[in-house]
Amino acid sequence: MSERPRADLEELVDLVAVLRDRCPWDARQTPRSLVTYLIEETGEVVDAVEVGTDEDLVEELGDLLLQVVLHARIAEQQGRFDIRDVAGGIVTKLRRRHPQFFPDGITLSPTPVGPPPDDLDRSWEARKAVEKGRHSSLDGIAESLSALARAVKVIARVRKHRVAVDLPTEALTAEQVGDQILALAARAQAHGIDADQATREAVRRLEERVRGVEHPAGDRAENSAQDLAEDLRRLG
Repeated sequence: MSERPRADLEELVDLVAVLRDRCPWDARQTPRSLVTYLIEETGEVVDAVEVGTDEDLVEELGDLLLQVVLHARIAEQQGRFDIRDVAGGIVTKLRRRHPQFFPDGITLSPTPVGPPPDDLDRSWEARKAVEKGRHSSLDGIAESLSALARAVKVIARVRKHRVAVDLPTEALTAEQVGDQILALAARAQAHGIDADQATREAVRRLEERVRGVEHPAGDRAENSAQDLAEDLRRLG
């Protein structure tokens, strides 16, 4: 890293520390009170990526970075951790998950050690599962995701981990997907159905059945697999 980015980051960390001490608004914030802003800033980054300019993206990434630094500063004041722990943690994680470049988890090898895994996504997920002691392909999916985002994540995990269920594969364009989702939302609203809640409940049922396939109890596995396949065919 060149000196300027490093200096700018250090200045941001120092500035946030000053504001926590001297600005009444900053001083009264807590991790929980910042959640709304964190979600908003993340959404604005997405907007900047999809429809904004480079200037928009620079600004929104800066706002998101501020959230990271502010959360870390609050934790530091509480004696829990600081920004160095945050940065150091992700550095350690990235090195550990790229053993072909960091065979000892620390030192960068001059050349890649061995061929890269045939399936990088599955290899990455496998390392995460070991690190976090996960027992299901669905473990670790954020509860705060929207219903649709969670549905996409669950189905992606089912495919990635090759859980023995059938998934629809019929071709669709992005426009068709959007139109069909919008049409379903309109029909749900017309009949007084909360589309978001209905989707969330359907995803929860799918998750239960996936876990039943992964950790069978007698004939429950076969029944769960069949039920899940039928649900996914209906969704398709």
